Amino acid sequence: MTDEEHPHPSHWYTTNLVGIPAAVVGSATFSAYPQQLHVSGARECNRGLFSLLERCEAADDARAVFEHYMSIAFGLAKSAPGAAAEEKTAERRRWRSSYLKLLQGWGLDANGPAGAVLKGWVESRFGLVPSFHSGPLARFPSPVWTTYLEQRSASRYHNNSIYQQLDLLFEFCQWMLARFELLGPGPQVTLWRGSLNFEQQLVAGSLRERRCTVNLNNMVSFTLDRETAGCFGDWVMRVRVPKTKLLLIPGLLDTTSLRGESEVLAIGGDYDVEVAYGP
Repeated sequence: MTDEEHPHPSHWYTTNLVGIPAAVVGSATFSAYPQQLHVSGARECNRGLFSLLERCEAADDARAVFEHYMSIAFGLAKSAPGAAAEEKTAERRRWRSSYLKLLQGWGLDANGPAGAVLKGWVESRFGLVPSFHSGPLARFPSPVWTTYLEQRSASRYHNNSIYQQLDLLFEFCQWMLARFELLGPGPQVTLWRGSLNFEQQLVAGSLRERRCTVNLNNMVSFTLDRETAGCFGDWVMRVRVPKTKLLLIPGLLDTTSLRGESEVLAIGGDYDVEVAYGP
């Protein structure tokens, strides 16, 4: 089989729920000239949440409303201190996956089960197929693909309507960015990413020119801090990322998950970047 018959996963696309073709969403052109993205049905099926959010005059109030709504809607609240012993025992035995546990899992290992579920969500909602999970996801089938698919559907994280939880997290992030300008004005934000295997991600241009196009995994971590990015690889990318592709930013939630590295989670694809070697 030729490479044309087995294209790289960066050229594989599926149907999506955002109303814009996956090939466009994952293109460098979209990153340069972004359009608004919304997961179909997410806001419409949760009108009560966004009605309450519209009444919030401060970001702290909006965070509290969102987290309370998610707790009630998906049964994430712990048993009350005065609850019966039987109820507490049943609660301990029942594992309910939550967006918070998923983000914590990603922070520990982006190539573990939590990372597989997040990448599967991007594949389902945005149509972008992952290109890496504990190894390059090249030809299918392969052991690496089998591991990814098994972890993506395992009940440890993939239960309790976890994709719907992530839909609401994405929509809440977009709402907060628009309402309170958490990352400043404008449709894009400057982010940084360190890499050890930069050459494998290169799509166009050259390292010598320091400006090129790279293909990043369908879910990817960035940081707001250039020095922090340098801790994760010799090559450091400066990227202008559309705010419409952001899932999690520092300060979005009242949690310490990912906060220490000023980490930002974004939808991947092709990006035009400036790259530098070393600190």
